[in-house]
Amino acid sequence: MLSRPDVLVLGGGGLIGVEWLMGVLAGIEDASGFDLRDCEHFVGTSAGSIVSARLAAGRRPRRPSASSTELEPASVPQVGNGFAAAALDVARRASELTLAATAPVAPLMLAASGPGGALMRAGVLTRIARPHRTLDDLREHVDGYGARFDGRLRVATVDRIRGRRVMFGSPGAPRASVGEAVAASCSVPWLFAPVWIAGREYVDGGVWSASNLDAAPAGRDTHVLCLNPTAGVGGTHTLMSVARRLARSAVSVEALALRRKGAIVQTVAPDMDSAAAMGGDFMDPEPRKRVLAAGYRQGLRLASSPRG
Repeated sequence: MLSRPDVLVLGGGGLIGVEWLMGVLAGIEDASGFDLRDCEHFVGTSAGSIVSARLAAGRRPRRPSASSTELEPASVPQVGNGFAAAALDVARRASELTLAATAPVAPLMLAASGPGGALMRAGVLTRIARPHRTLDDLREHVDGYGARFDGRLRVATVDRIRGRRVMFGSPGAPRASVGEAVAASCSVPWLFAPVWIAGREYVDGGVWSASNLDAAPAGRDTHVLCLNPTAGVGGTHTLMSVARRLARSAVSVEALALRRKGAIVQTVAPDMDSAAAMGGDFMDPEPRKRVLAAGYRQGLRLASSPRG
């Protein structure tokens, strides 16, 4: 059976990644009886930072309606109007191939660690044209959750100028509201303007890693559960399937780093049902109801499986 996690790590995955994360977590809770709001730590990247902030604020993950095909009416304002509107506008203007290939692949290609990797990221990030759209609506929406950085929540971002990862909420990190940090973690560099915090610019934590699993505060016998929306199965040789294989490889390396510390790590990616519902465009809001329902079914299976 699935172990009760001490640390919950939620990766990036755009608009529909939020829905999959919500569905899986809700399914796990309903099948296991766990209350995932009680985890000792939450680590969130991009879409995962939204869900992590919600849980840290004491709010449960959303569930599908009784028919498992529709969201509850109250869940419609899920990620802020600015995030959704900008994503839709970009999706209409850009080709499907560009969105499918760039969104999940580019962050992984830039995720080399060390000074050289930081310089490479900074060089790329500072050459990207600065978008005008902001995530102010998302910041306000998340701040409305009421979550605070009290030592439990960590949000992954990247310093745009230095190219280095900054985990808001961790010891020594700059002071920020949870909404500011989440907006920064969701600021995909080619879609949204960087977020200014304490005199510096921050962008999407996915530029460093799709999950930032290695940043989880974990030691010997710590149970870590990582949900990685971008690492779903893919049976073809499309760019999306390549991106998913890269995401699985990256999270495997990060999980190994934690296991060497003695942590017990379980990683979960979308199964075939969820991956089919998600499709190839993580910024497309159209399948979100199907994705929430598929994620919920996967969470139920995950928690009730003898192997966890």
